[in-house]
Amino acid sequence: MAVTIRLARHGRKNTPFFHMVVADSRRPTKGKFLEKVGYYDPQQTPSVIVFKEDRVRHWFGKGATLSSAVENIMKKHKITLERNKTHVARK
Repeated sequence: MAVTIRLARHGRKNTPFFHMVVADSRRPTKGKFLEKVGYYDPQQTPSVIVFKEDRVRHWFGKGATLSSAVENIMKKHKITLERNKTHVARK
C-alpha cells in the first residue's frame, strides 16, 4: 500500500479548512484515511497549523511520502524528517 501524508479539504465554499491525514495514495482526497494527524486553518489570521509531530515522524519512518503542501508546512515549522535506518544483510 502506497501511503501518503496529505491535506484533505473540508469546509464550505470559499472557506477552506484542511485535515492533515495519512491515507492510501490511491484513495480520493475526501475518501477513507488511516489516521488524522492534524489540521490547517488558512482562514485565521495568522493561519493555524496544528499537528502531532510524533505521529508524522512515525508514519514517515514507516515509508509514507509527504505531499508538496505538507512538505512546505514541515519546512515552515523547521521539522526535518528522516527515514528509519534498515540493516541490509551482506553476502
